[in-house]
Amino acid sequence: MTKLFVLSLLLWIPAILCEVTTVGELSALEGESLIVACHYEPQYASYVKYWCRGKMREFCSSLARTDDTRPANPAEDKVSIFDDPVQLMFTVTMNNLKEADAGWYMCGVEIGGVWTADVVTYKNIKVIHGLSVVNSQVSGEEGSSVTVECQYSERFRESEKKWCRSGDWRSCLTTGSEGSYEDTSVAISDDRTRTFTITLKKLQLSDSAWYWCSAGQQKIPVQVVVTPRPTTAAVSVTSPPSQSVAHLPPPKPITKQSWSSHSHILESLLVCASFMLLVGMAILARKLWRLHNPPYPLLEQDPVMRQVKEEKARINKYSLDAL
Repeated sequence: MTKLFVLSLLLWIPAILCEVTTVGELSALEGESLIVACHYEPQYASYVKYWCRGKMREFCSSLARTDDTRPANPAEDKVSIFDDPVQLMFTVTMNNLKEADAGWYMCGVEIGGVWTADVVTYKNIKVIHGLSVVNSQVSGEEGSSVTVECQYSERFRESEKKWCRSGDWRSCLTTGSEGSYEDTSVAISDDRTRTFTITLKKLQLSDSAWYWCSAGQQKIPVQVVVTPRPTTAAVSVTSPPSQSVAHLPPPKPITKQSWSSHSHILESLLVCASFMLLVGMAILARKLWRLHNPPYPLLEQDPVMRQVKEEKARINKYSLDAL
């Protein structure tokens, strides 16, 4: 009895001493592939890495090791492992997942030795069947197009796919037996490899709503947002003076005919200028003459002096008469 207890204790010791770095949870649709990244410290770059199923090293079923001599083929193998010492990480690829593949896994660095713990990281992988969507909300400008990608698990490969406006089952559009549907506003295409796409064409503002991706009895919501088309207002730009001068036509060259036509104009201008000059000089001369030769003497213009002159003449006349 004592020996059995000691043996059980020895089996548990390495697991207790194992260093756990992180605990992660990963999800994938049934039938898809999954890539798991495991990081390690620089001192473990040359050590063997492994991927096994289970939560205890002693009972962990080995699925892939970096010291395996068989050539790895990540595209074909159910499980493959690749170590990248430069990036200090190794990746594990699991293909064509089934619900039976769900569970706890361990990516570890094998240190070696019973009393030396391996460096491990636990991963919980969930394999789900149903639907998922790449983007749960898509948006586009009025008049443009948007595309929605809905992914489904393996068991829905042959199921009918639908695209419905939420709250109105009469609006549902189905792919039918050919796996496609198209009209002037919607196009649906099922590649039968776990993805079907919906393209909404010539978007209108009324297309903004919640919709459903549906496969079999599964459905997942998607929101479509349509933004108004921007309005462009005409803006008048006034060119600076320097630019407008640069666009003026070049001056015409002076020819003999143009010079003769210009000479007639110059002669007319000279005649008019001479006539205006003569008239001005005549007016000036008349004003000067009147200034120096008034029409009436100053004495004759003054009434007092005229009366004095008349009195003197009368007195002179009486004096002559008296003599």
